[in-house]
Amino acid sequence: MEDSTIITLISLGVTLLFMFGTPVLLVIFYWVVGCSFVISLPLDNTGAEMLNVFNKGFARLAMPLFILTGDLINKSGIARRLSDFAYSCLGWLRGGLAMAAIGACGLFAAISGSNSATTATIGSMLHPEMVKGGYDERFAAATAAAGGTVGIIIPPSIIFIVYGFLMNLPISDLFVAGIIPGVLMVLGMMVTCFIICSINGWGFLMKLSFMRVLKTAIGAWLGFFAIGLVLWGIYTGKFSPTEAAGVTVGFCIIIGLISYPLNKIMGSALDAPIEQKSMTSMFVVEGFTAFDIPSIVVRSAQITGILAPLIAVSVVMQQVLSAMGAQETIGGFVTGMGGYYPVLFTSMAMVFVAGMILESLPVTIILAPILAPIAASVGVDPIHFSVIFLVGASIGFITPPYGLNLYVASGVTGVPYFRLLRYSSMYLISLIAVWILVALTPELALWLLPAR
Repeated sequence: MEDSTIITLISLGVTLLFMFGTPVLLVIFYWVVGCSFVISLPLDNTGAEMLNVFNKGFARLAMPLFILTGDLINKSGIARRLSDFAYSCLGWLRGGLAMAAIGACGLFAAISGSNSATTATIGSMLHPEMVKGGYDERFAAATAAAGGTVGIIIPPSIIFIVYGFLMNLPISDLFVAGIIPGVLMVLGMMVTCFIICSINGWGFLMKLSFMRVLKTAIGAWLGFFAIGLVLWGIYTGKFSPTEAAGVTVGFCIIIGLISYPLNKIMGSALDAPIEQKSMTSMFVVEGFTAFDIPSIVVRSAQITGILAPLIAVSVVMQQVLSAMGAQETIGGFVTGMGGYYPVLFTSMAMVFVAGMILESLPVTIILAPILAPIAASVGVDPIHFSVIFLVGASIGFITPPYGLNLYVASGVTGVPYFRLLRYSSMYLISLIAVWILVALTPELALWLLPAR
């Protein structure tokens, strides 16, 4: 039997495993091991290369630290304050609570850098509120899933860190380049949300109150400060993305530990409705004790324990594909398109299709080293292409059959996966429209960058 036939059978086999619910990490690993035997690639290379991925320096700490940041701001109550602020600004519009959920996803993403953490946190907080407010439970869950897509675009971003290491690009520049496209994604989804809710008459309108907006803005000041701290430090070069993650974790721990005793002193003042809270009570969040920190760290470590091996095995998968000549085949196909726009849109189509069946990390690790040099050869700015690539990868989070955010939203809300597809497809259309706009307008990614 020819090698190509065996590899095809292995690929079909692991595809069946994936369809029956085998974790994507094991699916990729089985494929790597099977293909390594076929092409006579030493099996010890797999273990050595996976270990080598995590021996490449200090910057790898950024990923677990940003994941920990997300859990800390959720536990401390900062995430709740950010969502309250978003609702106070948008509650007077039809679908205001759902739009606030998307806005809260954007604010949460600006601290955590994780799509799954964003979807899980905002979904678990606001889905019950949306259902009580008269929204369809499927729409509410799909809104949390779609909002989470900006988790890897609005800086800080775990996937931008991975992309920067792969392509040897300044991570701080990648972070800054993601700001405007991320904001556009949020606005695009809000418009979609408004249209859907207006058609269906969902949501109770709340009178716009300047005092309510002011109080919730004060209540969310710690979240705003954390966002500003990260962006200021990275933009000015005061600290690296890894140092930014460490500083933010330290800030969140200090705030959580200080807030808890203040919370106990103020007592019921913190539980009062926003309209009845004093300005003083709005400054204090719920916080946590030192005894809560181990459980928060363990939760973050569990998420890191899922993502880190996936990065490692995806790197080995890239090597196996290279040994099989896949990079030359894909590269030759894309290069054969010829010209700026044919190469650009062919690359986007490949990222979109890959995102339907793979998580953003393997998509980035496998395709970015192939497509980015080809795009650069026809004149696409490397930073601009990174944003195009990763916005496309983020759309994969709500694109079946994989759609990681759909699984996360289903898990935290209890709405079955397939029942989310009707409304997530509507958000998908708006995200694709923003993606095309970003691809056609390089200034949206490059405008905030310092002169290069």
